[in-house]
Amino acid sequence: MKSGVLIVDDLQFVRISIKEVLEKEGIPIAGEAADGMAALELYEKTKPDIVLLDITMPVMDGLSALKFLKVRYPESNVIMCSALGQQKYIIRAIQLGASDFVVKPFKPERLISSIRKTLRG
Repeated sequence: MKSGVLIVDDLQFVRISIKEVLEKEGIPIAGEAADGMAALELYEKTKPDIVLLDITMPVMDGLSALKFLKVRYPESNVIMCSALGQQKYIIRAIQLGASDFVVKPFKPERLISSIRKTLRG
């Protein structure tokens, strides 16, 4: 993994808990963003290996950010994070090119497994 994972979630405590899980596994953090627009700007600067992207956020939601990323950077690896009950968004995210999804509240082992699976292609 060269540049790491870009964590995108509007809730700071979620970003912190994801960061703790990744750091414990020795997975580098490329950056953090609280909305889709900030994520796109950070992606441009950091070119992360993977983007962990929440679906529901202010300014620009995760599906809009995913759509933009996959058009501009078709090689981008995006794992969507969604709350229980957002299955219709998960299906749409996969159609738009998301590599995988994790359901919040996530289990650390599921998150790490998704990252490793996505990196393997």
